[in-house]
Amino acid sequence: MSAHILTRSLDRAATAFILIVAAVGILIPLSNLLLPQGSFLQVPTYLVALWGKYVCYAILALSIDLIWGYCGILSLGHGAFFALGGYAMGMYLMRQIGSRGVYGNPILPDFMVFLNWDKLPWYWYGFDIFPFAALMVLLVPGLLAFCFGWLAFRSRVTGVYLSIITQAMTYALLLAFFRNDFGFGGNNGLTDFKDILGFNVQADGTRAALFALSCLALIVGFLICRAIVTSKLGKVLIAVRDAESRTRFLGYRVESYKLFVFTLSACMAGVAGALYVPQVGIINPSEFAPGNSIEAVIWVAVGGRGTLVGAALGAVVVNYAKTFFTSGPLAPYWLFMLGALFILVTLLLPKGIVGTFNSWWEPWRAQRVSANTTSAAREDGISEPNPAE
Repeated sequence: MSAHILTRSLDRAATAFILIVAAVGILIPLSNLLLPQGSFLQVPTYLVALWGKYVCYAILALSIDLIWGYCGILSLGHGAFFALGGYAMGMYLMRQIGSRGVYGNPILPDFMVFLNWDKLPWYWYGFDIFPFAALMVLLVPGLLAFCFGWLAFRSRVTGVYLSIITQAMTYALLLAFFRNDFGFGGNNGLTDFKDILGFNVQADGTRAALFALSCLALIVGFLICRAIVTSKLGKVLIAVRDAESRTRFLGYRVESYKLFVFTLSACMAGVAGALYVPQVGIINPSEFAPGNSIEAVIWVAVGGRGTLVGAALGAVVVNYAKTFFTSGPLAPYWLFMLGALFILVTLLLPKGIVGTFNSWWEPWRAQRVSANTTSAAREDGISEPNPAE
């Protein structure tokens, strides 16, 4: 039954997207590990980590597109769920350092020793066990999204008001995690990671494995989103997006649908953050910055809202452009360029890259199919009946 649902949800574009991501997830690690350094086709380790970061951003964009493109929930605080998942993974990685830290304390991380903490806080218990940390990656963002969504959606907060509240939530978490007495490293955050599951986090093989795992997570997240948006549940979500009052009048519990998809989206963002941290090597409160969440929304808008593939493509394209332009003389003007890109896309390509391509491709394809059908009918001697005189 589940295999039938996944198969039914895939079209040619979705299948091509999965095959491309799978190919990239296999070929790039193999190129990095098997080919000699200096070879033309060999991918350096730093590029493996960089593209792994892009893939994590694509998962985050996919989670935003699920709620914004198909349910009309514009969240300007999804960076909070991304950062919470990252902090959960960072806490596990910090516990793996043990006595190899600067101060040599086998239990307390270095920043706690520096701040004269005498014991480990209770909310750090269990993070030395990977299954528990992996559970927290899903549970912490999901629980926050569930509580926030339950209060907001029951109160029927929608539109720009909901967007402002999500941004306020993110900013509140930013201020909280900046405090040294909060127990998460203050403004320095968590860093200096050593191992993950017993493997050196800086080793080429570990980075290649993390990149492949990120691609696999992107494929799984894409399949889940496709299965949802092509099902009856997806039709209800689109109805909520287009006419929430009418959908509620027809008897649907709109709040339950929005709460489910919002919580699922937060869990996906948490997974993206957890995969992001070991590849980047640090997690700090700057990830909670409201600007990061707004930037993620721009990725979705550029790629194409309500297309899934476009959201992932927009995340990769915009972040590649950010890496390219911020490494040269245009670095101080990147934010202006990003704002101009968003304005131009809104005015000239309101459906995004993929959405605009689909709007051009579908009529041409339909016209071509109609022409082929007419041509085949003429060859068979079948023609339209003449109107009665």
